[in-house]
Amino acid sequence: MITIKEIASRLGLSTTTVSNVIHGKTREVSAETIERVQRFLEEVEYVPNINARNLAQGQSKIIGVVLKSLEFRRWNNDNILSDPFVSETIGGIEKAVREAGYYMMLYISDDIAEILQHVSIWNVDGLILFCMMDDDADRVAAKYHKPVVCIDTYSSGHSGNFVNVGLDDEEDTYKAVRYLIENGHRRIAFLTDNSVGVDRARFWGYRKALAEAGIEYSDKDFFLLRPGEIKQGEYTEELCTRAHNYTAMFCCSDIYAALMMAELKDRGFEIPGDISVIGFDDNLYSRVCSPRLTTVHQNADEKGRVAAATLIRLVRGEMIETKEIRLKTHLVIRDTVRRIEAPDM
Repeated sequence: MITIKEIASRLGLSTTTVSNVIHGKTREVSAETIERVQRFLEEVEYVPNINARNLAQGQSKIIGVVLKSLEFRRWNNDNILSDPFVSETIGGIEKAVREAGYYMMLYISDDIAEILQHVSIWNVDGLILFCMMDDDADRVAAKYHKPVVCIDTYSSGHSGNFVNVGLDDEEDTYKAVRYLIENGHRRIAFLTDNSVGVDRARFWGYRKALAEAGIEYSDKDFFLLRPGEIKQGEYTEELCTRAHNYTAMFCCSDIYAALMMAELKDRGFEIPGDISVIGFDDNLYSRVCSPRLTTVHQNADEKGRVAAATLIRLVRGEMIETKEIRLKTHLVIRDTVRRIEAPDM
């Protein structure tokens, strides 16, 4: 690759003049010289060395995105990006990063020790952490001494070293379960694939709605879905057998709501005739499954955009007023909840 110094030598100009033309600083350069330099750049197909320029300015213009691939979410050939919520959020991050003039680097690992080892040597301007559990985010932020933004992180000991972008998961779930109760349901199951982080907050929202309505909770109401075993008939048979004891089910994600609906329908359940179902996310699954899913809408693309925009503000030295940014949700009522006129006890 030809250098600015070589271009200047061949054109008989100073390196400053050539550099100014390349970078658009042409106020003190004659039109003839600008045209001459630009014509030569086209002839040699000159490509600016962006990395060298950024390093000289003390920045990489790269935003790192670290996605922890949770073992209990491996339901489709270990590919966490096949989850629509994850892919939509990553897409939102990428768009915001690109529009701000930065580049995105994505790293996926299920090993927090491996993540810690890598981030300590990365030359990126800031980090977005996604799908972190317990104290993962605190550990990464303590080792990485540049701006950090997390998505949906419920840290066990939030140190204040990062900004989190998420929802009020407890309240949002409370409202969804209350909608089931208002429609006469009192035997309501809770379906999830874990009991930590976001899903733990949603579980407490479910419990809050039950308690407010005077409905006693039992551990048997907690349905733990193991994605890696979803295609094993014996396992799903047990869940579907237990479902006979309920008139409604709250699912922590649309993808699991759609999977359970398919399993239930294969075993003769009518939805919502025999059991009503509510999901969470309002992604593609909720709109294409049959019947169409009633669900809590969150804008995953917006969540990614807000996380990226917040991080870039931090990278540029701006102050962020809060360490916790909570986005709004709303219930989308479709076809999977029926009203029970005489609530069964």
